Amino acid sequence: MAFLNEDIAIVGVGTTDFAAQYKERDPSRTSYSLGIDALKQALDDSGLELSDIDGLLCSRMPSYERIGDLVNLRHVRVVNGYEGSGRMAGVVIQHAAALIAAGLATTVACIYGNNGRSAAMTYGGAGAGTPDHLYYDLAYGMTSPGAYVGMMYQRYASIYGAPDGALAPLAISNRKNAALNPIAVMKEQITEEEYLAARYIADPLRLYDYCMINDGGAAIIVTTKERAKNLKKRPVLISASASSGDLTNFYTKPDFFDEASRFVADKVYAQSGLTPDQMDCVQIYDNFTPIMLFSLESFGFAPRGEGWQWIRDGRIELNGEMPINTSGGHTAEGYMQGWALQIEAVRQLRGEAGARQVSDCEIAQYICVSPIVTSHILRRG
Repeated sequence: MAFLNEDIAIVGVGTTDFAAQYKERDPSRTSYSLGIDALKQALDDSGLELSDIDGLLCSRMPSYERIGDLVNLRHVRVVNGYEGSGRMAGVVIQHAAALIAAGLATTVACIYGNNGRSAAMTYGGAGAGTPDHLYYDLAYGMTSPGAYVGMMYQRYASIYGAPDGALAPLAISNRKNAALNPIAVMKEQITEEEYLAARYIADPLRLYDYCMINDGGAAIIVTTKERAKNLKKRPVLISASASSGDLTNFYTKPDFFDEASRFVADKVYAQSGLTPDQMDCVQIYDNFTPIMLFSLESFGFAPRGEGWQWIRDGRIELNGEMPINTSGGHTAEGYMQGWALQIEAVRQLRGEAGARQVSDCEIAQYICVSPIVTSHILRRG
């Protein structure tokens, strides 16, 4: 989709305190309460009233009707609920923008809530609710997306000669950024030696290559550029957004999601008139660190097969050539399944990132490489 004259804007964002919520599990904490707390923050951030919201899109929370009742949003013009997978974070923002562009709503609240830690949720193993078509995979240890990504990275490393420890700069950079983020869960910095000494979760992926399970809420409010002019904060404009499915029976993709990713990359760069080297920061969906490599290569930041070399020597760190996951990402800030990464892009463009602020940040990109590849290019209004 393309938005003429960048006429769709993000005007309010909110996140709960992931670090505080990680310290203690709370059996009474629900995905609804977390999402609602984030929505309250986003409303305050934007200067809007609840009565201004005429669209409601919810992810991971089981019932949009329950959310509507809890916050007293009864007669919204558009409403929908989305599954809790991370690929939905970009999809929801795209759908909000498309609904506004089509005139079906003027101001859409996009809300996510996740109480996975308090609810003792797992993303793998025998109790993970394996879909019917994956039952035969269990016998071979393929019980989570991490096992599949580990297999993909094993193939990548074999083809392109990536040595053991090639992923370490990604995990180390995320921790450095998280140390500057007050709400990040994992603030302790790690060395390459500590990375290599960590246990394997799904060989060749180690502990620090994995996202975490934590509680949290996130909310993003989307409206028109025209309406944004009279609101509280500087708007962030959606310059381009695109998506493509890569749908197979398994999470593994022999081309590392490359065909779908290149389609999306071509679309967003053509729509925006920008190129990868013009991004001031990039927020990359990192459920597992190899996905960051695949993203950087397929979206044109690094040559195919050379991403593991491209990320070295501080290039992706806060003061480097191309800062990536400036909040700490999913391996350090918290696993909000793409939502907090989009919010970090907004905060960077507004100049609100505090100690982790990228200097003169005017253009940011969000990338999610998964069975639904999505990307937005966002610009400071």
